[in-house]
Amino acid sequence: MIKKILPVILLFVSCSAFAQLTVTIQWQPIKPGYAGDTIYYKPAQKLTWVDFKGRPDAASPAAAITESGFGYNMTMNSFNKKMNVVITIFCYFNKMKSWVKKDMNTDYALLHEQHHYDITYINTCLFIQKLRQASFTKENFNSLVEKIHDTCFNAMSKMQDDYDGETRNGRISSIQANWNKKVDLQLAALPTN
Repeated sequence: MIKKILPVILLFVSCSAFAQLTVTIQWQPIKPGYAGDTIYYKPAQKLTWVDFKGRPDAASPAAAITESGFGYNMTMNSFNKKMNVVITIFCYFNKMKSWVKKDMNTDYALLHEQHHYDITYINTCLFIQKLRQASFTKENFNSLVEKIHDTCFNAMSKMQDDYDGETRNGRISSIQANWNKKVDLQLAALPTN
C-alpha cells in the first residue's frame, strides 16, 4: 500500500512545482468623456485640425506634424503557483506635439497626417498579432514582449519614413494617392478587436 501512495505523492509535488502562466492581451480602456492631450486610436474617429495643438516649427519643411506612437503596460500577479500577465496595448496621438502651419490646414494635408496615425495603428495591430503568436514562458515573457515591441516599432518607423520619403511629405499627389489606397487596404484587412 505504501508503494502505491508514494508515486502519487511525488507526482503531485512535481506538478505543483511548475507555475502555470496565462497571458492576456487587451486594448487600453478609454474613459468616456476623456478630453486630455492624448487621443487613443479608434478606427471610426478621424483626426481634425482642432486636434493639432502644438506650436509649428517654422524651420521645418513640413506643413504639419503628427506625433503618434504605440506602447504597452504590463502587469503580473502570481498566486498559488499560477502566474497571470496582462499586457495592455495603446496607440496614441499627442495633441500638444502635433502641429500645422498657418494656411496649410487643407483636407489633402489632413488626410496625409491621418495616414501617419493609421500607419501607427497598423503596426500596433501587428504588435498584437505577434504577441498572440508568441510562445511565452515565465522565464521569457518579459524579454520576449520587449523584443516583439522593438521589432514592430522599427517596422512602424520604416513605414513612416517610406511614406514621407516616397510622397515627399505628401507633395507628389500621384504617389500620395497610391499610399492612400495602400493604407486603406491594410486598415480594411485588420481584424476587429
